[in-house]
Amino acid sequence: MKTLHAVRGFPPAVRLLLVNQLGVNTGFYLLIPYLATHLSQDLGMSAAVVGIVLGMRNLSQQGLFVIGGSAADRLGARGVIIAGCALRTVGFGLFALGDGLPVLLAASVVSGLAGALFNPAVRTYVSQEAGGRRAEAFALFNVFATAGALLGPLLGSLLLLVDFRAAALTAAAIFALLTVAQAAVLPAREVPAASGSVLGDWREAVGDRRFLLFSLAMVGMYGMENQLYLLLPDGARRATGWEGAVGLLFLAGTVTNLLLQLRITRRLKGRGSGARWIGAGLAVMGLAFLPPMLVAGGPEPRGAADAALHLLPVLAGALMLHLGLMIAQPFVMELIPAFGRAGLTGTYYGLFYGVSGIAAAGGNAAIGWAMDSAGHSGRAWLPWACCLALGLTSAAAVTRLHRMRALPVPATAGLAADLAADSAPIRAVSHQRSESR
Repeated sequence: MKTLHAVRGFPPAVRLLLVNQLGVNTGFYLLIPYLATHLSQDLGMSAAVVGIVLGMRNLSQQGLFVIGGSAADRLGARGVIIAGCALRTVGFGLFALGDGLPVLLAASVVSGLAGALFNPAVRTYVSQEAGGRRAEAFALFNVFATAGALLGPLLGSLLLLVDFRAAALTAAAIFALLTVAQAAVLPAREVPAASGSVLGDWREAVGDRRFLLFSLAMVGMYGMENQLYLLLPDGARRATGWEGAVGLLFLAGTVTNLLLQLRITRRLKGRGSGARWIGAGLAVMGLAFLPPMLVAGGPEPRGAADAALHLLPVLAGALMLHLGLMIAQPFVMELIPAFGRAGLTGTYYGLFYGVSGIAAAGGNAAIGWAMDSAGHSGRAWLPWACCLALGLTSAAAVTRLHRMRALPVPATAGLAADLAADSAPIRAVSHQRSESR
């Protein structure tokens, strides 16, 4: 109820974009987790071809984030959001209607381009509309996204009882409805005329040394977040010998996010700088890999009760990872626009997501290598130790930047501090008057 009350406190545009993110993640996770199985089992493609199809989607999205961000700055976030959702409709429709490799590659590229457009544009629009409640808005954004990430696979598993085409067409229909809703309801905003070239904007953002250092320091967050889908599920399966343990991890993490995300952000918002909490959240994320590491490579479970006990350290790690993400992510999203001028908000989001996407891909490859090496050498602790080191290193880097005062103060936080300073003499006078009574 508190979450719904908080949602009602935002402008209609922000409320629509929160629902939009629920729909986006529902449609995405309804289809994408099952795509590799469809390509390999239903269409008989080799692992190499499957990797190419999936890789094209990731490459087209991560490599074009900065273009989507620049488009949001120059054309307006509203139009880019609508275009991105419309392209995702086309891309998922192609997955449903085409079985040949050229069509599937086109579907991957179009779907990736769609994400590159609307991801930075949505965050730009939320950042502009949320005003002084930017961190809280992004906390709610995370809640709706997490709910969609849970609802999508559940719906997808039901639709796959029919066939993959039914799932793909349903996902395309969801994005089509979102496109229509945004075009009908999302308010248009006047876009100030750009003063320079796109390349000039990119040079300005890339030349922002503080922003680049922060982006590089934050690679750990996305590298660790991706282990919710790689290392932790693998750890749950190995600990219990039961495939359903993975579903328990996702369910527990989603429920925790829905119950605690908004409360955590509100509580921390009034207790110090957001940059401070980013470092703390990264540290918690890193320490999340310690409980599974301590029991990695243990004996196989004997019975259901023993399997449940073996699952507890992995479950604790997953919940800690969610907790650290809930602490850090809203303040990261709040901080990014403060690095540059107002006209480059989308460009900064796009560049940040581009760096993060490349880092996440590299991190997954490194953790995958560590998992393979652990299997060959018997050092089951190795991938967990790598993630622990990644998290603590990233936390230390962000904390160092904060202590060096290299991180900006978000405009809303600065305004709050100014108002507090301006009101201090008034409070003092009021206090003296109350004593004289």
